[in-house]
Amino acid sequence: MGTSCGSRTCASHAEETQREEGGEDRRLKDQLRRIRHKLLVMSGKGGVGKSSVAAYLALGLSQRGHRVGLLDADLHGPSIPNILGISGMFQVDEEKNLVPHKLHENLEVVSIQCLLEDPDSAVIWRGPVKHGVIRQFVSEVQWGDLDYLVIDCPPGTGDEPLSVAQVIPDAHAVIVTTPQEVALSDVRKSINFCRKVHLPILGLVENMNGLVCPHCGESIPLFGSEGGKRTAERMNVPFLGSLPFEPSVVEAGDSGTPLLGNSDTPSSFLEKLDQLLSTVQERCSPPLPEEKTEETAYKDQKEVPPMEKESFKVAVPTANGLLCNHFGHCERFAVVRVQEGRIVSLEELTPPPHEPGVLPRWISELGVSLVIAGGMGQRAIGLFQERGVRVITGAPPLDPATLVNSYLQGTLVTGANVCDH
Repeated sequence: MGTSCGSRTCASHAEETQREEGGEDRRLKDQLRRIRHKLLVMSGKGGVGKSSVAAYLALGLSQRGHRVGLLDADLHGPSIPNILGISGMFQVDEEKNLVPHKLHENLEVVSIQCLLEDPDSAVIWRGPVKHGVIRQFVSEVQWGDLDYLVIDCPPGTGDEPLSVAQVIPDAHAVIVTTPQEVALSDVRKSINFCRKVHLPILGLVENMNGLVCPHCGESIPLFGSEGGKRTAERMNVPFLGSLPFEPSVVEAGDSGTPLLGNSDTPSSFLEKLDQLLSTVQERCSPPLPEEKTEETAYKDQKEVPPMEKESFKVAVPTANGLLCNHFGHCERFAVVRVQEGRIVSLEELTPPPHEPGVLPRWISELGVSLVIAGGMGQRAIGLFQERGVRVITGAPPLDPATLVNSYLQGTLVTGANVCDH
């Protein structure tokens, strides 16, 4: 009898735990649905001005009329409160949600530092605890409706960026570097990290591009020149823009008085920041395509509608980790499994020898229902269609995770079939 009672108690506890976890998942999904764009600001190396870039992205976007949240996910070395001049503990609402610090009408901020009575206290947490805190900073914060959530992560490819990629599957990475090679070698690791965890990359920002001489107005390349742009081209990621090394930005960060809204802000910094903000907005919200009928839109594939199936597989031909334009002669195939609108796995497979009809049969036997390709002959397209596999051609040469995520978000824009024969 005692055993039976104990079993019922354990079962009840398990059911209660499941209900609580289910409620947390619902709160998280509900909150994420109210945030239009999520930007994860990260870097492979410390000291590149990542937090300053995150702060000025949030400030600049909010001054353009967008509702913005800034989440400081650097749990061990939070610097956003110091940069923005924020102090004091968080308030809690009636539903026990944290109320963010309101910097001004369009910008709200959350940081672990605002939960510590002593800002100099060391946070000594392992991975699972940090994951839980980042999850709570999204689901249990009174964010409301946001146009942008900017997330400042610590340098490197550790627990925090991985947790953000898992908690916010539709986040896009903004990777910050300086022009010098020691930073660029680490940023290449960040790019590969994003590709491994299927985190789409919005683009690369080159900070500290040059010091503008206050006397002659010429730019002095303190840390080299255009290394970030070259790395973006080499790694096939978008280049968002550059920001100059500006001593007044450093002073403003130390004093907690950000430069935006200050009449003394150097014009060189404002001009570069304005260009960066415009590029970020453009990449987050691509221009609407020309008005077309459903038939013509599908025919020329200018805008690709996502599949409605809850679970399916996508195959992407690759070479050196990127989409290969020559479908029948690619090195490998990335087979990406999608479930409930997000990537859950990616497997690299070596295809069988290229012979007529072999690849369509092999891919369909893998359970694939969609192929994203750069180019494919009409005969091969017909063979796929006979097996119930849809084909999209004219895709850009990006990594498979970025292509599939763009497809899922309805933003995959394709061009001409580069192998239409």
